[in-house]
Amino acid sequence: MDTSLQDIHGLRVAVEGCGHGTLNAIYAATEKACEERGWPNVDLLIIGGDFQAVRNVLDLTVMSVPARFRELGDFHEYYSGIRKAPYLTIFVGGNHEASSHLWELYYGGWVAPNIYYMGAANVMRLGPVRISGMSGIWKGYNYNKSHHERLPYNQDDIKSIYHIRELDVRKLLQVRTQVDIGISHDWPRAIENHGNAKALWRMKPDFEKESRDGTLGSQAATYVLDRLRPPYWFAAHMHCKFAATKIYKDETADSTPQTIATPAAPPATTAAENSVPAATKNEEEIDLDMDDDDEPPAPTPKPDEAPATTKPTDSISDDLRALLPASFSRPAPTSRLPPGQPVPETIFNSTVRFLALDKCLPGRKFLQLLEVSPSLPPAPNYLPLSAESGADGSTGAPGWPRYHLSYDPEWLAITRAFAPSLLLGDRDARPPSDLGEEKYRELIKAEETWVEENIVKKGKLQVPENFVITAPVQDGVPPTLNISEQPKEYNNPQMVAYCELLGIENKFFATDEEKEERAAKGPAPAEPRRDGFGGGRGGGGGRGGGRGRGGGRGFGGNRGRGGGGRGRGGY
Repeated sequence: MDTSLQDIHGLRVAVEGCGHGTLNAIYAATEKACEERGWPNVDLLIIGGDFQAVRNVLDLTVMSVPARFRELGDFHEYYSGIRKAPYLTIFVGGNHEASSHLWELYYGGWVAPNIYYMGAANVMRLGPVRISGMSGIWKGYNYNKSHHERLPYNQDDIKSIYHIRELDVRKLLQVRTQVDIGISHDWPRAIENHGNAKALWRMKPDFEKESRDGTLGSQAATYVLDRLRPPYWFAAHMHCKFAATKIYKDETADSTPQTIATPAAPPATTAAENSVPAATKNEEEIDLDMDDDDEPPAPTPKPDEAPATTKPTDSISDDLRALLPASFSRPAPTSRLPPGQPVPETIFNSTVRFLALDKCLPGRKFLQLLEVSPSLPPAPNYLPLSAESGADGSTGAPGWPRYHLSYDPEWLAITRAFAPSLLLGDRDARPPSDLGEEKYRELIKAEETWVEENIVKKGKLQVPENFVITAPVQDGVPPTLNISEQPKEYNNPQMVAYCELLGIENKFFATDEEKEERAAKGPAPAEPRRDGFGGGRGGGGGRGGGRGRGGGRGFGGNRGRGGGGRGRGGY
């Protein structure tokens, strides 16, 4: 056995951008990269979203992609057992996913043997390294909503189900100890300002305006990045390779209060995000990222309907104002810190290395190998496995795998504390208001005691290898992918086991009668587009006629403006 492998105190990691259902190619590229670097193996492969865990053709009907561009991919071979992932693989969700499958594993779980979905939000451990993940993309108009989507989905649900929700972010913002790796699909907003932005503009010209407008990337991911400050943060989504380094000069560098006249509303889309220029719809043009459309704008008032405006005047003199009671005085501006601030002293890292990668296609920069060392000494629960116990690693390399994937005690406590706040399937429900970090800290401390007594001391931190097939496996190549029948909802035994482990209610469980009743009712009516047309932002019927989402998989051609355009989504 190569003793140098035992001297590695961290992890050997492969990071890939968007998956797009190309697992065979990703694993082959990882193997080749390891050979070129002289590594026998990696401890972990991270995929940054758009994984597409499509079990069978029915899952494609609830994946946000036009029917004519559906592809079955090769994940179903790993789901059915025809193939097994050669490396432990974890991934976060993106905006092109088999949402019916991932819904079953909201808290995280195995989508196939050796392939783990991080869930809507999570913190996990692999050996001494702590990994956080958040799924989805940013859409401010859905940020403060509950998880109301439940099968059968309407067209709005197919898009909104992958929009990040504030409650999931709120949980991540309660983490008080250092993590080593952060993963998101979308980029943290403004991260481009910490790298070579000019080079990025040359690759993706449309990004420059969005960066100036403050609409490029995910505001939620920025909140989490500025709170957790991991040494490494990986993302995908934009279909290009981009590196940046964000340095926090001191403990309060990103904790400067924002001065506002009144308490700020929860984050929402800006005016720039909501603007939709008028355009003639091009029926021949297919925009694969219609799911990225921003909130449809409200109707513009006609000139004769526009409300009259008057210039405000202050008719009260200073002398007269001085005679009024104090209650008549203008309120002094109040200060409010950004969500997740200030950062506790137990989160001490000050330099975050950000890396976004492309999708797996020839000539693309989609894969990176690196060694990740832990920020803190490993606890006894996370020491390496013995060489003998790892000798059955799926690639056959001696001593691999070196670690088992494990739950994180702090995150388990946070999950218990927030479990009662989770609301599912109700379009009118709104999550409970934010109680503030001080109040949550009290709740989480009590749950940490419970987790220590009932999980840690009982040796239950290791994630059980309890994958089971729920939906039917794909039998051969289907004659057509242009179908409309949606998949059924399944009660995943992994969700049952996780909720039992934590002693929380399994709100995802549904009886056969409940599922049949929802199926009989059919999807809820879709909300009418307020612009009366659809399309989204950008010319040519839909967002941009492509921000150059072409390029990939043979669609797009010259659709993108500015030499290839944006490139994200578009498959």
